[in-house]
Formats: sequence, structure tokens, C-alpha cells
Amino acid sequence: MIDGPPRIFDPHALALRRARASRIGGDAFLVHEATQGLAERLSSVQRTFSNALLLESAEASVPILRPLAKRWTREPLQTNDSFAAEPGQFDLIVSVLSLHAVNDLPGVLLQARRALKPDGLFLAALFGADTLLELRESFAAAEIETLGGVSPRVAPFADVRDLGGLLQRAGFALPVADQERTVVRYREFAKLVSDLRAMGETNALAERNRSPLPRMTLAAAIAHYGAHHADADGRLRATFDIAYLTGWAPHESQQKPLRPGSAISRLAVALKTTEHGTGDPAPGATGKPPETGTRR
Repeated sequence: MIDGPPRIFDPHALALRRARASRIGGDAFLVHEATQGLAERLSSVQRTFSNALLLESAEASVPILRPLAKRWTREPLQTNDSFAAEPGQFDLIVSVLSLHAVNDLPGVLLQARRALKPDGLFLAALFGADTLLELRESFAAAEIETLGGVSPRVAPFADVRDLGGLLQRAGFALPVADQERTVVRYREFAKLVSDLRAMGETNALAERNRSPLPRMTLAAAIAHYGAHHADADGRLRATFDIAYLTGWAPHESQQKPLRPGSAISRLAVALKTTEHGTGDPAPGATGKPPETGTRR
């Protein structure tokens, strides 16, 4: 019997990949996009933060976040997914595109909540469920075709609803989890791989195949990608879902949800709209997630 959370990621390999990304200094455009998304959410909070923690985040995020708090501390996660902080030490904790690659995300969220002062704010951006779905599918198809089996090559990413549930489990008040999608178009497969290296997001799974990728398997993956995930002009699509998490350390001054059944008027009346039963589709509803424009 193994104690603790499952070991999905190899912390040593992850540290090496992120160190290489720092040396490369490439265009970490998704780090900038995620940081801007967090900054926009933070700017709507009418408060001056005095002591903030930037948790396990790339250097590229620092200039964007610096004006949003008086004092910042940068802290990495240790190999056991812990970080140094006293209870109630910070009034703001931010993490940019790193927490999707920890083995004990519930534990990290619990530590973050304890490290916040009452009514302190936690904000994080991390990759969501359908990130790199095209790459995952293409590698799986190529390995089945050339090797007769599949090995872990693209990390699993959490669904935004599950992430919201983890915020609640960690004891955050007023938890919110939302998601934005970016679809990037690449002229060639090699540029996608180059961008992943520049962000430190190449394979660091604990159960990854350590052998070099056979040329025939890589060729099959590229061929599958082009056949199934290319636009009419030949550019390859790559999906990146960025989930944004917001939660507050509990405080008596915060809004409390109303007791079920205590409303004195119907929401439909206030909104001047027609009320539908739970089995009726809302007019115009499609269930499709919004997509941003192409990037490259």
C-alpha cells in the first residue's frame, strides 16, 4: 500500500524542463496570456494588497503582477509539493501555469488557504482538461500503429468543475473556477514542440517511456496530426484551455449564501424573462465552449 497522493509527475524531470525553459528564454506567450488574465481578475478587487506570494511561477509573470501588490515573495514548490509559509502570512497568493503539474493539488490548495490571512485572496491559472488534445490523440494513434501500444506522453489535465470542487474542499470561501480557450495554429509540428520546450511543458510524467521516440512513431504522429487536426491552409491546430481559480480565506465580513428556499421573489421576474423547467433547453443554447482567435 502506497501512502500519499499518486505519483503522476516526476518532480526532478519537471525541474530540469523548467530550468531549460528559463535558459532558452523563448516566447512563453501562454504565460503572458495567463498572467494578464489573472491581473484582470485582480484589478477588479477594490483592495490594496500588502504582502503577496508568487507561488511556483515563471519569471515572465513578475513584471505584469508587480504593480498589483506592495511586496512580493517568490517561492518554489518542493519535491513533496510543499512550500515555506507561516499561517496567515500573506494577503494574496498567485500561481501562474504551474499547479497542473503537481502530484498533490488538494494539498497545495490547503496550504495556500492556511497561508492566507482571513479574507486573503488566492488566484491561480493552470491548464485545463482539453489542453493539447490534438497532440495526445496523435501520439496515441501513432504508437498503436507503429508499436502496438500506448505510453504516457501528454499530461492529464483537470476539468474546471473538478477544480472548483477542490477549492471548496480546501476550505476557500466564495470559490470560482472559470476557463478560457486559446486555439493556436502552427505552420509545422516542430514549432509546437519548440513552444512547449520554451514553457517547460514537455513530458515529465513519472511513467513516461525513457527510450528515445522512434522515428517511425514520430512520423506517424505528425502524419495523423496533419490529417485530423489541420485547417484548410495546412496549419495545425493546438488547443490550450486555461482554467482560472479564485478563492478567499474565510472571514466573517464575507457574503454568505442564502438559505435554500428563502428567496421572496422569482429570479425570472427580476430578469424579466421566461422561466423554463430543468428539462427545457434555454433558447439559443449550444453547449459549445467559446474559442479565441488564432495566434500563430
